[in-house]
Amino acid sequence: MVAVITGAGKGIGRAIALRLAKDGYKIAVCYNNSGAAAEKTAADIIAAGGTARAFRLDVTDSVNVNFVIADIENAFGEIAVLVNNAGIAEQSLFTDITDEMWHKMIDTNLGGAFYCARAVLPFMIHRKMGKIINIASIWGETGGSCEVHYSAAKAGIIGMTKALAKEVGPSGITVNCVSPGVILTDMTSHFDEDTMNTLKDETPLGRIGTPEDVAGAVAFLVSADADFITGQDIAVNGGMNI
Repeated sequence: MVAVITGAGKGIGRAIALRLAKDGYKIAVCYNNSGAAAEKTAADIIAAGGTARAFRLDVTDSVNVNFVIADIENAFGEIAVLVNNAGIAEQSLFTDITDEMWHKMIDTNLGGAFYCARAVLPFMIHRKMGKIINIASIWGETGGSCEVHYSAAKAGIIGMTKALAKEVGPSGITVNCVSPGVILTDMTSHFDEDTMNTLKDETPLGRIGTPEDVAGAVAFLVSADADFITGQDIAVNGGMNI
């Protein structure tokens, strides 16, 4: 069975790809701009004895999404899992957010999850099985100052998750989301040492999260142990917002 992971070249997406490959899934390593990184992720999975292939997929283009998902299903194997991980982040004062910035954020983070889920669902509904995992964010739960457009997109993912879970549950499909807190990825690489130390101090577990922490939660949600869990938002944040 195949797991489709968007934004799988680097960071959280790469960690999810490696973990699900270890758990026995064939991995469709989807990317848009990070081709070299995606190919490396696929190569690392193959070197470890797994099966993987990189697919270029622009989550903001519904025509491209439909084409690539159909190609994966027909040429690579039956899609059992979709992980909507592709996304962008940006910090800006609310009054400085332009129309272009707003639409790019919503189209990538929320629209991309919508397009990909819509593309895989006919295959999953036909087989009466499948698992969709959406990667949201702590800021989608609580809101983040100077990240209003990002917070809005991620909150939308949480809402979409809960609504879609109710709609496709009768077809045997589960839909859940994972909301990471502060994770060591390219998205946090621009923070200085003092900022990272402050964020660590604000986290009850006393450390910054890793991509592997998020991958572990995803691996649980796609496993048989989570077959009766749907419509849930799993917070992987070290206790930051409790």
